[in-house]
Amino acid sequence: MAGSSFPDFVEHVSLIDHHVHGAFHADGGEARFQNSLNEGNTESLTKPEDTYSTQLGIAIRCWCSGILDLPRHASAAEYWSRRSELGELEVSRRMTRAAGVSDWLIDTGLDTADYLGPAGMADVSGGRTHEIVRLEVVAEQLIQKIANPADYVEEFGQRLQNLALSAVGFKTVLAYRAGFDQNLSRPAPAAVTESARRWQENLGTGTIAKLTDVTLMAHGIHTAVSMKLPLQFHVGFGDRDLDLHKTNPLYLLDFLRSAEVRDTPIMLLHCYPFEREAGYLAHAFENVYIDVGLAVNFTGSRSRNLVARSFELAPFTKVLYSSDAFGPAELHYLGARLWRNAIAKVVGGWIDDDDWSEADARRIVQLIAHENARRVYALP
Repeated sequence: MAGSSFPDFVEHVSLIDHHVHGAFHADGGEARFQNSLNEGNTESLTKPEDTYSTQLGIAIRCWCSGILDLPRHASAAEYWSRRSELGELEVSRRMTRAAGVSDWLIDTGLDTADYLGPAGMADVSGGRTHEIVRLEVVAEQLIQKIANPADYVEEFGQRLQNLALSAVGFKTVLAYRAGFDQNLSRPAPAAVTESARRWQENLGTGTIAKLTDVTLMAHGIHTAVSMKLPLQFHVGFGDRDLDLHKTNPLYLLDFLRSAEVRDTPIMLLHCYPFEREAGYLAHAFENVYIDVGLAVNFTGSRSRNLVARSFELAPFTKVLYSSDAFGPAELHYLGARLWRNAIAKVVGGWIDDDDWSEADARRIVQLIAHENARRVYALP
């Protein structure tokens, strides 16, 4: 690609999607597809067709229609008809392969029968897959199996050690369960045992074990930190279960200042609408990294502005690509498509204005596209 134009270079640069989920593997109805285009809903929408009239809905018909052999800007009816004709697995195959992603780092915390797991994603995409372990899921499985809560600390640590043998990182959904405005210092073992005891006692027959206790979440976070693998934090934009104002990453300052955290890569995911705050943290702390995945898809034609803001303060060795796609494989493709569009427009404009040299631009695009992720996650 040395002799290619900058837009052509961006079009063909290989991506590592450092935070993503599985695509649908079985056919479903149009309402399922429509509901999957709204990140905020926690229950079925009363008017799911409204999701076609969003930045994301328009972006899908603009950029994904061609992958399904449709004209650009096909109508919603035409798009759904063609999608149904091809079937979910064929759509997933086409979209994931068109994304230009070599490696998918999959958060298996949402691994259910409706979605492709790591092996299925590798098969349809032709790429490599790697596991990100969700800490809260490990805790929720453990609390239902141990006989004595006094064993929780040792058993949790052993489970993480075993998972770390094959996983490339961990993730916490503290943002959803409690928010960041909490005491995240390492809790004493006795406090962890007492919290585990209360949690176990409160579990009734058939009750789903959902971890909301901050002491146990802090314990999980610090246990993961001690293993030095990258630790991902959901930050900002998500569904209505979280209190958005409590997911500002600046609430993590005390945690990031603690000496025991300094040697562990802290990955701030998504970040919208706190991408500037996250950029500051990546600027101020050597072990903090950011992306603007998820929101790139949902902001559609405005995503180039979002990508540009993520390039303000954060060192370019600390910015990564992700899609956070989940469900419709259009999201796995569109994250890459919109990111490439933003890079070509924003960074290409800086080259045209002689603010950046093209050599610098190409080097930095490769850092963000794949080199940073390969280094931080120690990928082969």
